[in-house]
Amino acid sequence: MTSMTNVAVFGTGVLGSQIAMQAAYHGKRVIAYDVSQELLDKLPARWEWMRAGYQRDLADFDADRFDRAIASITATTSLQSAVEDADIVIEAIPENLDLKKKVWASIGAAAPPKTVFTTNSSSLRPSDFADATGRPAKFLALHFANIVWSHNTGEVMPTPQTDPAVFEAVLSFATEIGLVAIPVRNETPGYLLNSLLIPFLNAAAYLYVDEVADPVDIDTDWKIATGSPQGPFEVYDLVGFNVAINIMRNNPDDERLQRFADMLEKSAKEGRSGLSDGAGFYEYDATGQSQGMAPRWKLG
Repeated sequence: MTSMTNVAVFGTGVLGSQIAMQAAYHGKRVIAYDVSQELLDKLPARWEWMRAGYQRDLADFDADRFDRAIASITATTSLQSAVEDADIVIEAIPENLDLKKKVWASIGAAAPPKTVFTTNSSSLRPSDFADATGRPAKFLALHFANIVWSHNTGEVMPTPQTDPAVFEAVLSFATEIGLVAIPVRNETPGYLLNSLLIPFLNAAAYLYVDEVADPVDIDTDWKIATGSPQGPFEVYDLVGFNVAINIMRNNPDDERLQRFADMLEKSAKEGRSGLSDGAGFYEYDATGQSQGMAPRWKLG
């Protein structure tokens, strides 16, 4: 066992809230930080959405354990309170390099010397903001997949400055919170998962922007021809539009991707950002089962 029992999660969106629950469900004390009370007020609804997922996907789901996990999570807008006794910080804020540098500088100035720093950044290179932490030897990436409780990989990736002992400790921590720890030996933007996934999703975006086919037909073709359980637009719904938008905005010279990101952004602002909202490219019932493609995405 590691000594990492106090976990601070920065960002309580779709994935940050899942990370907080994953750690709490596996016995860690969690503080969930976000910049406004309005964002924190969304957490009770997120817990109930996750409860349905845990119950559906985990054969050994324990409702009492889930309730204890909720009770063990403290939500705060105080950065100082979030980190004052943290053994590990897990950052899950938007994919914006300047924002990450600013937030990590604040965390680094406030956290005690014992604290290990990890980022869940989806596509940025961690070494590009490691120095902002003030302790790059204790900073590395711990990357979660969406629907953490069942898609439970934990990619652990050091930067060239990471202390090898910290790398090994975070691999152990990932296992302690119910992840399959995946060591990524050489730093690469996107780790293993997103290095494979992002080009796949971009290809689907190009097909839609070029009005080649409807999302449901692209998904159907992919699933039948490859035997995959999900098509790319189903994956967009799973990941959530806001994550996809932030990744695409890091490619400003790709005009087709920017047009697609504009479409996603409009939908997200209307409260239709994917599975967690009950609507994205597809519409979903209360249990998360697809009810078919949302008519708004049909071409023509």
